[in-house]
Amino acid sequence: MRFLHNQSRVILSIFLFYISFQMQCAILPGASAEEALSLYARSAVLMDGDSGRILYGKDASVPLPMASTTKIMTCILALEQADGSLLCTASGNAAAQPAVKLGMRKGEQFYLKDLLYSLMLESHNDTAVCVAESIAGSVGQFAALMNQKAAELGCTDTYYITPNGLDAEDMGGVHHTTAAELASVLRYCITVSPKADDFLAVTRTMNYTFTDLSGQYTYSCVNHNAFLTMMEGALTGKTGFTGNAGYCYVGALEKDDRLFLVALLACGWPSHKTYKWSDTRELMNYGLANYQKRVLTSAKPDLEPLPVTGGQSGEVPLRMDETDVAVLMRPEEQTGTQVELPGSLPAPVQEGTQVGTVTYIIEGEPFFTQPVFTAASVEKIDFPYCFRQIVQQWTL
Repeated sequence: MRFLHNQSRVILSIFLFYISFQMQCAILPGASAEEALSLYARSAVLMDGDSGRILYGKDASVPLPMASTTKIMTCILALEQADGSLLCTASGNAAAQPAVKLGMRKGEQFYLKDLLYSLMLESHNDTAVCVAESIAGSVGQFAALMNQKAAELGCTDTYYITPNGLDAEDMGGVHHTTAAELASVLRYCITVSPKADDFLAVTRTMNYTFTDLSGQYTYSCVNHNAFLTMMEGALTGKTGFTGNAGYCYVGALEKDDRLFLVALLACGWPSHKTYKWSDTRELMNYGLANYQKRVLTSAKPDLEPLPVTGGQSGEVPLRMDETDVAVLMRPEEQTGTQVELPGSLPAPVQEGTQVGTVTYIIEGEPFFTQPVFTAASVEKIDFPYCFRQIVQQWTL
């Protein structure tokens, strides 16, 4: 499976994640492509899961509540912050959470590894609070971790109050995200996080049974992500619903070495529970039909040596990292590059010094920037150098 990726792909994914996220919302398909889609969701995104490029967006940056899609952040933080053998004890607060719930009792204990299936397969609200309190000490402290992680991922319009996604508001605002940022969080969960494989293993499980620590009570979980059996290549996802958020969904599909992510917010209210599935299918089919992977960096420009003033050599060669950056694009989309370099460099020049950048352009919009480095050192002209030159001239 491609998600058992090697270390170099992980490093590249991390590098691309932070660069591409800030540019996502500006890179959308043309008007004719957008008009061809008819979606129920108020806000929607189709994203290239490998590069982070948004392929289609409908009000992609509008802040809206996201219901239980929140739990993808709860799950990845739990995986990253704690070991699966962590004992989680249900508090009165956890046990009092509204349905949908596991039905845990105050004082009941569980292993964290078991609760993650309750969290992601059944979307239990009491489980989310129990996990949050067991890891961070309180819901508030866990929410702070959630917001910290969101900020690290470049999410500037996401705000977490609860670990389960129930509608909430405090002095900082309402519990919300945007479709673009929700897709970005899922992208982190499955391609960048060191716990990506564990996240996928949990969310792809169809059935799971466990007991509390005492062995007295047995719980069974069934995966409610219908998308997993809806399309070939369906990879993972999470549903959500509250009265304010409506039906929400975030999911991923992988086919022919292409990874597509879909995020939907406010995708209908009862009795339109299936709208999210039709929107997901339409967006995924749109991506499969229109986008192919192209190596953006294959158009790497030839870099001429830079002049050096006052140096023992009059110029210094340049280099760029040999990194292939592949992006999903439509056949008709045009690419280009923009090189930014100084006119010259003063000596001394040290090898490996960044001296400029090359920015790759898609349809007139900057997408990815690579640094340009010096490929050699150039020493400054000094007295010993001049003496050596004189000696060489006399000995010829």
